[in-house]
Amino acid sequence: MSYRATVYNVMIASPSDVTVERTIIREIISEWNSVNSNHRQVVLLPIGWESHSSPEMGDRPQAIINKQVLKDADLLIGVFWTRIGTATGEYDSGTIEEIEEHIKAGKPAMLYFSSVPIMPESVDRTQYEMLIKFKESCINRGLFETYNNQNDFKNKFYRQLQLKMNDHEYFKVVEDAAKVPMDAESSISNIPQLSREAQTLLKEASQDSSGFIICLHFIGGTAIQTNGKNFAGDGSPRIIAIWEGALQELEQNGLIEAQGYKNESFKVTREGYELAELLNP
Repeated sequence: MSYRATVYNVMIASPSDVTVERTIIREIISEWNSVNSNHRQVVLLPIGWESHSSPEMGDRPQAIINKQVLKDADLLIGVFWTRIGTATGEYDSGTIEEIEEHIKAGKPAMLYFSSVPIMPESVDRTQYEMLIKFKESCINRGLFETYNNQNDFKNKFYRQLQLKMNDHEYFKVVEDAAKVPMDAESSISNIPQLSREAQTLLKEASQDSSGFIICLHFIGGTAIQTNGKNFAGDGSPRIIAIWEGALQELEQNGLIEAQGYKNESFKVTREGYELAELLNP
């Protein structure tokens, strides 16, 4: 029987020495879909350059892959063993570029490093040393996982994928919106189709004690704040553009309204609160 579902693209990023792990990832994703997709109305779609890119000229190969494949990824799974991959001109490898650009976009990434033994003479020392350097750079930027063999990887990834899909805010926002009951939909004449960022911002603003979103531009950066949280992240132009776009979405749909003449603050409207209630479980 057919059913509507939200599709999340899962980018598999790795050098060429972990082909077995790439197969395991696809098998685990398929199993997750078999168990969860019907009742959760969510489907995970594994994607990668080898299956979702097409010939194109006019830019760096990795830049084309980023445009064709990476930009649509919701979750990224990165796996390493002894290699880091081929340099792209911007990063030490295509895999590293995919990971870093995905993280810059504010999307979740799961990184795994293999501890499977290997014959020393078969290792490219330059590749391995670059990999160790990248791994060390990740220590203070989040959590990554190591595994001792492929069965260990399979068990860990299976369990941690469940945790990620159940607990990460990125996935909760869309699924909560998809669970709006039919009778509740009638309370708002036209429910707007909002981006994930706009939904997140509206939910947080509705829980703010004053119902306000503050957007301040100052020397050295921008702050977009509500409910005690700053959504400007590291202050990069890309992140700021994403969240300013979310503000515009909410204002254009009448869910918030500007206060004052400089548009430095926005207040949630009645329609905004009504929609936020539908988005919140």
